Amino acid sequence: MAKQVSTTYGDALFELAMEENQIDAYFEEAQAVLQIFKENEELAKLLHHPKVLKEEKIAFIEKVFKGQLSEALLGFLVIIIKKDRQGEIESIFQYFIKQVKEYKQIGVAYVTTATPISEAQKAQVEAKLLATTNYKTIEANYEVDAALIGGMVIRIEDRVVDSSIRTKLLNMRQTLLKA
Repeated sequence: MAKQVSTTYGDALFELAMEENQIDAYFEEAQAVLQIFKENEELAKLLHHPKVLKEEKIAFIEKVFKGQLSEALLGFLVIIIKKDRQGEIESIFQYFIKQVKEYKQIGVAYVTTATPISEAQKAQVEAKLLATTNYKTIEANYEVDAALIGGMVIRIEDRVVDSSIRTKLLNMRQTLLKA
């Protein structure tokens, strides 16, 4: 159900951004709102608190975001609260950001290596990802996991390329156990 709420509201915001030709502006504002919610857990707690009246929540949101967000995005937040969907604000904005990135052909890759890699190697990985996907740009997030032993694992959405030594050893073990 939560996924359905985030897609419904996220799609509505995306359509609004397209109609008003404000994709980039709403994208930046949505990222800022998401960051504020991630950094301020108290804000989410206040919006979820059952003893705080809906009108007080709306007044608080308007006070906090007035002048910081466009009227349309502020109104969108108010609608979310009026519909008692404040628990989904983060997932709605995450979904909207994902939609905008797909529209702008920005790929988000998660690259895990056994050891840290140099900037030149990162550039090679990103160039290879751009060459093998339909994305115009890549946002690569790098992580180190020594348990991989060697090689790397690349994940873009639901696609995974695993060339780690750990996986090769596990596959070899499975093959030997079958024999």
